[in-house]
Formats: sequence, structure tokens, C-alpha cells
Amino acid sequence: MQLRPDALEAHLARGLAGLYVVYGDEHLLAQEACDRIRAAARAAGFTERSVFTVERGFDWSSLLGASQSMSLFGDRQLVELRIPSGKPGKEGADALKALASTVNDDVLTMITLPRLDAATQKSAWFTALADAGVALKIDPVERAQLPNWVGQRLAAQGQRVAAGEEGRRALAFIAERVEGNLLAAHQEIQKLGLLYPNGSLSFDQVQDAVLNVARYDVFKLNEAMLAGDVGRLARMLDGLRGEGEAAVLVLWALVEEVRTLLRIKRGVAAGKPLAMLTRENRVWGPRERLIGPALSRVSEAALEKALALAARLDRHVKGLSGGTPGNHRNDPPPDPWDGLFELAMTVAAPKPSAASPVPPPRPRVPTAAPARRPV
Repeated sequence: MQLRPDALEAHLARGLAGLYVVYGDEHLLAQEACDRIRAAARAAGFTERSVFTVERGFDWSSLLGASQSMSLFGDRQLVELRIPSGKPGKEGADALKALASTVNDDVLTMITLPRLDAATQKSAWFTALADAGVALKIDPVERAQLPNWVGQRLAAQGQRVAAGEEGRRALAFIAERVEGNLLAAHQEIQKLGLLYPNGSLSFDQVQDAVLNVARYDVFKLNEAMLAGDVGRLARMLDGLRGEGEAAVLVLWALVEEVRTLLRIKRGVAAGKPLAMLTRENRVWGPRERLIGPALSRVSEAALEKALALAARLDRHVKGLSGGTPGNHRNDPPPDPWDGLFELAMTVAAPKPSAASPVPPPRPRVPTAAPARRPV
């Protein structure tokens, strides 16, 4: 059966299943889920532990042997199988189906996998495992959920932010500093627990203690663009640039989103339902919620002009042409990253008049002052 991560504690309190599958790319949350299962297994008397990692040439018979063997001393055992690639191959698929059909009360099996696509989740081997045991999908914490996630983590260690607007500012500040780096977020929250006593945290205390450890994903940039969040857009572009991300990859991600918007915009104009168009264009998750407001915000003509700007930027980032300072009508800005911001702004915050030749200035993210430590 499928189980939500937030239901794991209650499930384990009722008793253990014989087989668990933990899959997803959010390492911190997957590790915590596995740790909870291990702790429950130890408490239930599974004192022996064997770990197998699937690599090239892996001997699947060794796994099946371990899952069916009995300890010489009568101890129950935990068998962990790690499949980093998420692809067991034909032999592995057959072995996993066999494993699912022979669950042993004296052996608890835990299988960890990365994020799986829809086709893999419908495969015979994965379906057999999920039907025989418990499948736990570990989804990433979305940006909009991050302040609430931080608040829950603080509460778990006996702390909370101040009430009202100050508390909301504190949670938003932490979220900005740790976005895209959940392990570092966990460490920063733990640091607050070491620096300050239980109880309420002021904004100043949070600001003094939390470092800027955010890491930005090129593909999350599109969410900020669709949401019209100009401040986050500027932070992400500056962060990607600072991390050495290739401008051409950022350009590709933005252009793909603009093309998707244009296809959907034209489809809606032709009378097609938005829900059907989002499915056809593989728009899922947070992007699906953001696409409607973005479509109402930007015109078809603006999207076409954005693609024309993108074509000039493409030549620019590849060193085939240079921008002309002050001539934003025909050339991209001299700095390609300013051009990328201008491109993203065509969707995030379209200009009231398409005839206006000068784009809005790119907000600069201020450099954080050195952190003050409590004495």
C-alpha cells in the first residue's frame, strides 16, 4: 500500500509491515523515514542487519538468500537493499517480484530508491513490492510550504517564532536562506536550538544566526517566473550565477517555459480546455497551479517578443553577438544575466505597455552583513 510520510509514525506505532519501499530524491526526509523504520525494527527484535547495494554485476541470489534465511541464534533480521539508479534490470525485476511473493515474518526488508517516473511506478516489480508491503513516496518540500515546514521543525525542538508579522518575517527569512538545500535547513534549525533556549525566537535572533545556504535549481526558476515573484526571481538568478551555472542552461529552461505558455495560450484561444492543455504540455505539480494566473497576466504578443529576445540572447551567451549598451529595443543587455532577468520578467511582471523600450531595472540582492553571534 502507499503511505504518506506524515502517517509513518502512526503506522509504525500500530505494528511493522514485512516490506518497505522508500523512494524519492529528498535525501534528508528519506533518511529520516528510514531511521524511523530501523528504530521500530530494533524495538521489535530485528537485531541483525544486512545491507546490499545494487551495482553492476550485483548478485541478486544473495539478496534472495538473505531474505529467506534464518539466523543461527534465532534473531530476526533487517535486510536493506539500496538501488541508487532506480533501475534493477530484468534479472533484478524478477528477483524483486520473487521477494515480494515470499515475505518472511522473521525478516524485515527495506528497499530505497531515488525518485521514480510514472512508468516505473506502474512496472510489475514495483507494483508487486507496493502490494506486498508499504511504499513511501518522499516528495520535496515545495517553496510555498517551506516556511510552515521550518515552523514545524522549530516546534519539534521546543522553539517557535514570535507571534504576528515578526514571526512571519522570521520564517520567510529562514526559507529564503535555505531554499533548495533541505539538509542545510535542518542544520540551521538545529543551530537555533543550540544557540537559544526553548521558547520564542525574535526576528533579530533568527537573522543573526541563520546563514545563507540556499541552493537554487534551474528548473525551480520557472516557478518563480510563473508566480510573478520578482524578488525570488532575482535571488535565484544571482544564486545560480554565483554557483557557476551555465547561462545557456538557464536560458534553455526559461525558453521552454515561454514556449509552453505560448502553446497553451493559443490553445485556450482556440477553445480548448485549460486542463487538457496542461496535460498535453506535461505541466504538473506547482506549475499547474501557477499557469492560470501567468496566462492571464501575459499576452500572446508579449510571449512572441520574449522568444525573439531569447533568440538574440542565445547568440549572445554563445559569444556570437554582443549587446549594445542602452539599446534594449534591438540587442540584449551587455551582461547576459541581465538579459535572462529581462526575459523572465516578460512573464513574471509584464510591462503595462509593450511599446515601452526600457525594461525595469533588475533588483540586486544585498549582501548579507556578517552574522552577530549571541554572547
